[in-house]
Amino acid sequence: MKRLSVDFDVMIVGGGPAGLSAALWCRDLGINAMLFERSEGLGGQLLSIYDRIENHLGFSAADGRELRDRFIDHVTNRRVPIGTRSAVASIDVEQKTITLDDGGTYSARAIIIATGVRRRELGVPGEKEFVGKGILHSGAGSRRDVSGQKVVIVGGGDAAIENSVILSEFAEKVTVIHRRGEFRARPELIAAAKRGVNIEFVLDTEVTAINGNEAVTSVDVINKVSRDSLTIAADAVLVRIGVQPNTEMLNDQLVLDNEGYIRVDATGKSSAQGIFAVGDVANPVSPTISTAVGSGASAAKAANALITTSPNV
Repeated sequence: MKRLSVDFDVMIVGGGPAGLSAALWCRDLGINAMLFERSEGLGGQLLSIYDRIENHLGFSAADGRELRDRFIDHVTNRRVPIGTRSAVASIDVEQKTITLDDGGTYSARAIIIATGVRRRELGVPGEKEFVGKGILHSGAGSRRDVSGQKVVIVGGGDAAIENSVILSEFAEKVTVIHRRGEFRARPELIAAAKRGVNIEFVLDTEVTAINGNEAVTSVDVINKVSRDSLTIAADAVLVRIGVQPNTEMLNDQLVLDNEGYIRVDATGKSSAQGIFAVGDVANPVSPTISTAVGSGASAAKAANALITTSPNV
């Protein structure tokens, strides 16, 4: 069904590095574009990077926030149209419309999805209740806050093991709980963690609850092999069991892979005409700042080519 009018040439959903890059390129290409970001601030996952960034070509930064500020200065100086606190509740792929949480609906000739990923949750009692009361958002960002405390880290990948080393410098004790019998982290990270005199590994074990009163006091676990239950004292808990893509607003309208990431070609084109996906939401293989920025540029150019050659798209 042909639409009679559109609000924009391109709408970009998500204000992380990929979305900002796409918006900047749309501006350079003379495309009437609008970026929608659910949060009050831009930057996406950059705001969760607390260590120095040295591997983004042409830039180094003290942390993700500093690099985010540089990105924002760039798009602001170029007067890129951006709407923050604009949470997208749903996307109609066929009609190329988005509906915001406040009920507002907008249409475009093409949509670039840059919604990123979020951390996976355990889904156990206490996990939500103790956010900010012992549940840590970041290991690197909380390293000094756990001084003298007992910390439990849940996970077995790079992030979990690396954080165990970081937090062991300040914590009294770090207990790493992993549901499998072996870690998935890189060997050099595992070796570094094993050298930590105050780091303990608890394998083949799952967390079943996070306990506390005003703050976290312990976690309940169960061994998957013996089925024995145990309560481990903890003042702080850091969950690092991977991430999942933010694709709920699509309602299965696009082809996804087995993990829920949007399948795209080299230009960011999805399974639907005029719908592109960039950044981490479409890249489970190399989710980096550099690849996010590059994919945003590619999708903007592809969208421009599409709307230029196909007026009725």
